[in-house]
Amino acid sequence: MNVLDDWRFRGLIHQTTDDEVFDRLSAGSVTLYVGFDPTASSLHLGHLFPLCNMRRLQLAGNAPIALAGGGTGLIGDPSFKDVERPLLTREVLDANVAGIGEQMSRFLDFSPSAGKARAKLLNNADWLTAISLTDFLREVGKHFTVNQMIAKESVRSRLDRDDVGLSFTEFAYMLLQAYDFLRLNLDHGCTLQLGGSDQWGNITMGTELVRKSTGTSAAGLTSPLLLRPDGSKFGKSEGGEQVWLDAERTSPFKMHQFLLNSDDEVASALLRFFTFLDHETILGLDEATKTVPKERRAQRALANEVVAMVHGVDAAMKAERAGEALFSESIADLDEATLLEVVADAPSSTWSRDELTRGVDPVDLLVGSHLAKSKAEARRYLEQGGVYLNNVRLDATSRVGITDALHGRYFVVRRGRRQLHLLVAA
Repeated sequence: MNVLDDWRFRGLIHQTTDDEVFDRLSAGSVTLYVGFDPTASSLHLGHLFPLCNMRRLQLAGNAPIALAGGGTGLIGDPSFKDVERPLLTREVLDANVAGIGEQMSRFLDFSPSAGKARAKLLNNADWLTAISLTDFLREVGKHFTVNQMIAKESVRSRLDRDDVGLSFTEFAYMLLQAYDFLRLNLDHGCTLQLGGSDQWGNITMGTELVRKSTGTSAAGLTSPLLLRPDGSKFGKSEGGEQVWLDAERTSPFKMHQFLLNSDDEVASALLRFFTFLDHETILGLDEATKTVPKERRAQRALANEVVAMVHGVDAAMKAERAGEALFSESIADLDEATLLEVVADAPSSTWSRDELTRGVDPVDLLVGSHLAKSKAEARRYLEQGGVYLNNVRLDATSRVGITDALHGRYFVVRRGRRQLHLLVAA
């Protein structure tokens, strides 16, 4: 299948300056680039989308350039941001560039064996911090009018607000990014920039600068932004935390759970954006979402594929098993670290080991764990069979003792499907 057909199926095309670019991409003859802001030492789930797009095109024989914004990061992209970003120091940016560079090697082939499709990792600080202000104004600034720059939607959205202005520093960002495209074109033969739809204004500035400076054409191609059903950006947990690609910041289990809990409305798109599953498989999962939504087959496939791509197949399998153990007796088989991760979001309390050694009435356990408001309510829950200790059904005649503890000190008490409490013996 050619690139255009695949990208249309996956819904990856939002805007393009040149429809014929797909013919060149299918022929495997294009050097392309994507810019990455090094605002942290790790990439997050939102960055995985363009990385997957780059990988698809590299597999088709094209050469991707991952451009770390060590130079533009000193300024900060104002596009559709409510306020100006804090300025980072060069030392912090250098450390962040090193961190995200290591992560990119998991998704793109930087080895000589890739031949003409070999990926490159570049840093725009190499040229942006070297060019003088007067040279930059003469080589770049002369090609654009202030009227043209103000007309860009990404800039106008800030100028139209009375409470937030736009500093000259931010205003100049689009010129810096345009210069990136020119340098990559001149030095590496790059003729295509990819990005999200919010980068359209910056990208078209770059294609115009290449044309005006070299007399040759360059193209831009954007993909839709990843959005939740409520219109917010996809990639953050309900608490507003980023889902990072660094396992120390976001564990494989948490990433797996985040994707597993994706809304049905977006699962189909996420399968297309984030996985390399074939079209037939994806269509089958689409149908399963319609006919047996409770089985969450699409979300399970999404979670397994993404975690395997980011952290490896073993990590994905372990994360899936841990998730299943949350509602099965196999929770007793989890190692201590995984157990604590599985119940990390549950409320917890500490109980006396002596009291647990003597044995605790399950009614008192439910009330003390705030899973029941009263003893009468606790008895009703127990009689209805909806109370579990370490995922084994608990009845009113049982007593909970220290011998029931997981790893000698943990008790996972559950009422119904989602009401969890972690009891710790001390």
